[in-house]
Amino acid sequence: METAILYVKRGCPYCKAATNYLDQQGIRYQEVEVRGAPEAMKKLEEISGQRKTPTLVWNGDVLANFGTQELGDFLATHQPK
Repeated sequence: METAILYVKRGCPYCKAATNYLDQQGIRYQEVEVRGAPEAMKKLEEISGQRKTPTLVWNGDVLANFGTQELGDFLATHQPK
């Protein structure tokens, strides 16, 4: 299973909530800051079709522009059993 990638923007309260949630769940992820990083922003757009954060990519699946409820639902179906 690959490490999740979480695209974030500095100062985004939804991004902070997402990192807190993932940390509480003990889920490893790589955080990618897109603000001021044109290549990272371009990759985010290619993956998700938009520029909004947080966006999580895990094992080829994308969860874009979400809150913690959507993140919880996504993780419930994407974590190894």
